[in-house]
Amino acid sequence: MSPAPGLLARLRSLGRSREDLDADDEARVAGERLAKLGAVEIAGIVPRHRVRVTGVLRAVTYRPSEARPVLVGQLFDGTGSVDLVWMGRRRIVGIEPGARLAVEGMVVAGRTRPTIFNPAYELLGARR
Repeated sequence: MSPAPGLLARLRSLGRSREDLDADDEARVAGERLAKLGAVEIAGIVPRHRVRVTGVLRAVTYRPSEARPVLVGQLFDGTGSVDLVWMGRRRIVGIEPGARLAVEGMVVAGRTRPTIFNPAYELLGARR
C-alpha cells in the first residue's frame, strides 16, 4: 500500500529549506493574484519596460539621517525579487517587512536585481 499523495508531499517538504517553502507559498498566492490584478511574475520582468508586480516585502532598508533620504524595499513573489526605491522618503506608513504590495513602475537594471524607482503602490495586506 503506497502513502497518500498529501502525505508524500509533506514528507518531501521535510528536507527543504525555509526559504524554499516560503518561495513555494508565495508563488502559489501570487499566482492567484496575478490574473486578478493584471500583474506579471517578477522572474519575467525586463529592464526598460513598465510593469505591475505583486509580492511580499522581505526587507526594508532605511538610510541614516545624515544621508539623503531613501527608502528601499525588496519585493518577492516566489519567482524572484525586485528592489523598490522611494527617493526623498525615510518612511512610508504600511511599507514594512511582511506587507503584501502591488506595485507599478518602470524597471531598470539594478546592481543585484531589477529595480523600480518611486513605484506607485497598493497595500494588499500583511503576509498570511
